[in-house]
Amino acid sequence: MTEHVKSNFFSQAWLVLLLAVCFGALLAAVQITLGPTIEANKINETLQKVPEMIFGAARAEELAANQQTVDVSPLSVEVDKAGKTVRYSVYEAKTGGQLDGWVAKTAGQGYADKIEMLIGFDPMMDKITGIFILDQKETPGLGNKIVTDEWRSQFIGKSTDQPLAAVKGNAKAGNEIDAITGATISSKSVTDIINTAVKDLRNPLIEKAKGN
Repeated sequence: MTEHVKSNFFSQAWLVLLLAVCFGALLAAVQITLGPTIEANKINETLQKVPEMIFGAARAEELAANQQTVDVSPLSVEVDKAGKTVRYSVYEAKTGGQLDGWVAKTAGQGYADKIEMLIGFDPMMDKITGIFILDQKETPGLGNKIVTDEWRSQFIGKSTDQPLAAVKGNAKAGNEIDAITGATISSKSVTDIINTAVKDLRNPLIEKAKGN
């Protein structure tokens, strides 16, 4: 009887192990298959969002309605940090040959997982013109509120002269952002990502703007 129980136990254990391996392989196959498509969708979404990140939603819609083209040129900006090269995907936006601003694609650690986002800047990196969350896995109903227009709108027009700070309660100082209630870490993560991008990209993009 005991031997029979042991035999059933080991059979079930091997079955569970086999199913776990098969399930893992299936997930990996799906990721490999869909990975390029997901990345292509993100690129397309980025290109579509560039005018809004620079001009705001209303002005971007007006430009599109009047068939005024926003020329978007992708470029790679390399930044040396403590002997390590960090590469940013940056999109240069122009209308009528005039530089209107930059949109940087960047990412950083959130509360639950990596947060990927776009940040819009004016030509001389003096202020933030918009932010958009490309991907996030923050807590539903709390941290994932970083995607809402209401919360993101706080960043528009913020000066880049000093680092941003997510604070509990009502933001008072010019560099402060109201943190989402119950999701201070997610809020702080977004401001940290922006602060890092500003620090890394300010000088390179100002130099490029002067060369336009």
